[in-house]
Amino acid sequence: MSDRIELRAMRFAGRHGVLPFEAVDAQPFEVDVVLELDLAPAGRADDLSRTVDYGAVFAAAREVVEGPHAALLETLAERIAAAVLAAHPPVAAAVVRVRKLRPPLPGELAWAGVEVRRTR
Repeated sequence: MSDRIELRAMRFAGRHGVLPFEAVDAQPFEVDVVLELDLAPAGRADDLSRTVDYGAVFAAAREVVEGPHAALLETLAERIAAAVLAAHPPVAAAVVRVRKLRPPLPGELAWAGVEVRRTR
């Protein structure tokens, strides 16, 4: 599938990580979601019901990151991908990237992140 809907650099605050203080103090996370699906029907009809409303995808990502604690970034990415695929049957595949913007490491680092690609 060559058609895609992309949401890049969504930012949310969450309480995730392996270290105990990470479950208490919110920290910034950044999420990208790329959806693979056929956009031709929506493009021809100019009809939102024939595509995926990216507002709903944004809300799903926000709910996961701002929701219950996860120790791993992998868990957040899996939860987002599963939510998007469950809610949007036209999506053939979802690529989800989750970045922790302030990982607790002893040095300079822009971010730590994971990427998953899940298909139907």
